Amino acid sequence: MNRNRLVAVLLTAILLIGLSAGAADRVTGKKFATRSEVIAENGMAATSQPLATQIALDILKKGGSAVDAAIAANAALGLMEPTGNGMGGDLFAIVWDAKSKRLHGLNASGRSPLSLTLEEFKKRELTSVPAYGVLPISVPGCVDGWFELHGKFGKLEMSEVLAPAIGYARDGFPVSELIAYYWDMSVPTRSDQPFFLETFTKDGKAPAKGEIWRNEPLAQTLEKIAAGGRDEFYKGDIARVIARTVQDAGGFLSFKDLAEHRSEWVEPVSTNYRGADVWELPPNGQGIAALQILNILETFDIAGMGFGTTEYVHTFLEAKKLAFEDRAKFYADMDFADVPVTGLISKEYATERAKLIDPTRAARRYDTGNPALYQGDTIYLTTADSEGNMVSLIQSNYRGMGCGVCPEGLGFGLQDRGELFSLNEGEANTYAPGKRPFHTIIPAFATIDGKPWLSFGVMGGATQPQAHAQIIINLVDFGMNLQEAGDAPRILHTGSSQPTGEAMTKGGVVSLESGIPYEVRRDLTEMGHRLQINVGSFGGYQAIMFDEKQGVYYGASESRKDGQAAGY
Repeated sequence: MNRNRLVAVLLTAILLIGLSAGAADRVTGKKFATRSEVIAENGMAATSQPLATQIALDILKKGGSAVDAAIAANAALGLMEPTGNGMGGDLFAIVWDAKSKRLHGLNASGRSPLSLTLEEFKKRELTSVPAYGVLPISVPGCVDGWFELHGKFGKLEMSEVLAPAIGYARDGFPVSELIAYYWDMSVPTRSDQPFFLETFTKDGKAPAKGEIWRNEPLAQTLEKIAAGGRDEFYKGDIARVIARTVQDAGGFLSFKDLAEHRSEWVEPVSTNYRGADVWELPPNGQGIAALQILNILETFDIAGMGFGTTEYVHTFLEAKKLAFEDRAKFYADMDFADVPVTGLISKEYATERAKLIDPTRAARRYDTGNPALYQGDTIYLTTADSEGNMVSLIQSNYRGMGCGVCPEGLGFGLQDRGELFSLNEGEANTYAPGKRPFHTIIPAFATIDGKPWLSFGVMGGATQPQAHAQIIINLVDFGMNLQEAGDAPRILHTGSSQPTGEAMTKGGVVSLESGIPYEVRRDLTEMGHRLQINVGSFGGYQAIMFDEKQGVYYGASESRKDGQAAGY
């Protein structure tokens, strides 16, 4: 083939590819979706690991409930994605119960050790709780959360629910790409912690992509829990091993702390955003920040601004800053702090706060408001069953693999949620014994006219409330489908405030995913926003939507993760 003919063939191929892509866009109208939504009638699961998704589907096909499927997937993810979750961490969930036609919220987060005091941190001349080691350890709430959920909504025996995770732990599974990457990154920061290398490495190295990983100690631990129930974890031999390992390393978590742990059923709280009721759990988590952001943005014509425009991105960033100033000051364990939730998520408060936004300039600082005047790396998964039950569940160690301390011979690590306490006296989130720390992990749900519409979440630290709001905006204001709403470029703002109440510095930093035009980035810089490339996590999204008219579920999974949505 001569050169001219080769050029002609290549140009024709490029033109055809362009026409094909354009035709696809015209047919679907979707600009950002990386794949089609999954649609199924009888059940749906979306998790960050395909094998865990398949486990959830298998449980549903055996007659298990959405809760059974969620627990089975979560247990498997503790094995397959220890870089984000495990039995040593905490859990939150929102469940739509088709029988009672209402939402139930579960706060399964643990409390700080009773014997560890604020004075102990001062004695050690610490100004913040360390990220690793024994000091940030709080009681792991995950297992109690499983049994609370199962006791209320489970159908299969717990032994059957945990069997798939036990089998994979014993027989092995191939480690997926992104998880292998984060696993390898986690080893150097935790290699000096008790029993970490024995638990999570082979010859001191993290498993590589595609390598078969087995965890026999975890299989044995799960078997004990399946047979002995939650008391085996909190009052039995497992609890004794956890307490002994921590105290031998100089820590404070005790058998008594574990034995006295309890989860709490809570009422989800909501705001209505242009016809959709968006539900979050109240503090000690940060879920209501998403509601605050949505309330502020509802005072603007977001659809008229258009997705990815300078006006929209600027307005979103300023709304986020306002909400996060309140997050820093007010959000804490409500057993210890009088958190003005009703005022924080009221429309009147949002209207007043929205007036502070300058449409032409980025604010360098916002002061917190007075909501009392208006009183009147993590995993996320979602499941749905043939009876109409839906589960929104999030579970985490914090900082990926937690504090690094692993109870001897049990196959899992402990969380470091205590790092999120403030050591400044007099703040809502100041450390105290027996207190739940401020939490970043938040499940979400949305209803329309009192009927289930959307179970969703986006893992990723402080990204989560920002991303929750963006998912709702993408669906409601910009008319995206479920998959596109998660794939669309995200806006991330960091540094304006911290949960410990530290002062804002220079208005924070903005990160925008590719897909936001250069002109918008230039305009935002001129308005005073500080843009950097890929600062922080853009999160990990999973979602299930119920189409009542057709009687089907739609599923979507994060394109930034290894995950999968699947149904039957």
